[in-house]
Amino acid sequence: MENVFKYYDFSDFKKDNSDTFSENQIAFSEVNPTHFLIFEKLETSYNLYISRYLNKKEIGEKPPEIVELLVENYDKSIPEHRIAIKQYKN
Repeated sequence: MENVFKYYDFSDFKKDNSDTFSENQIAFSEVNPTHFLIFEKLETSYNLYISRYLNKKEIGEKPPEIVELLVENYDKSIPEHRIAIKQYKN
């Protein structure tokens, strides 16, 4: 997964303080100034979301305006999971 995080320029993981991601660790990558891909780190897996915030400083601190689960239990070996990121990050 480290390669995925680096390739798509995800931030370091930090604790979610917004109650959106159950205080789990999250990392984000900017799609545009208000839309972000977010990986939520669970004990043994990752969930991928697309979200909308006013700016990246709000991520993990305030609830997003919009959040949608794209992939549950992300697995980089599954093409559909990789496509979920590529459709937002070209």
